[in-house]
Amino acid sequence: MPRKDRPHTTDGRYLVAKGILKRCTNPAIDDSTRRRAVKKLMQARMSKDKPATLEAKIELGEAGPVWWDDDQPDYSGQHPSETPYAAWWDSLSDDQRQSGS
Repeated sequence: MPRKDRPHTTDGRYLVAKGILKRCTNPAIDDSTRRRAVKKLMQARMSKDKPATLEAKIELGEAGPVWWDDDQPDYSGQHPSETPYAAWWDSLSDDQRQSGS
């Protein structure tokens, strides 16, 4: 399922995929940088090059240091109900929650 169809937290930091929070791309990255990093990520995934995949994800802000600056921790890899996003998760319809499964 495309990322745009998955539930996204209201603060734009995470999407839900396979039932867990995954960090979104840093919205402050300029378009050319984002496009280059996405291309690099797709090539790394196709070649199954895990270090290159991680490197591209770090460039996108999807891994490595968080891209927000309010000292909030990273909840990537956790189920939304086990984080401060629990109320948001509970407010979604069954169909919306299912699209994040």
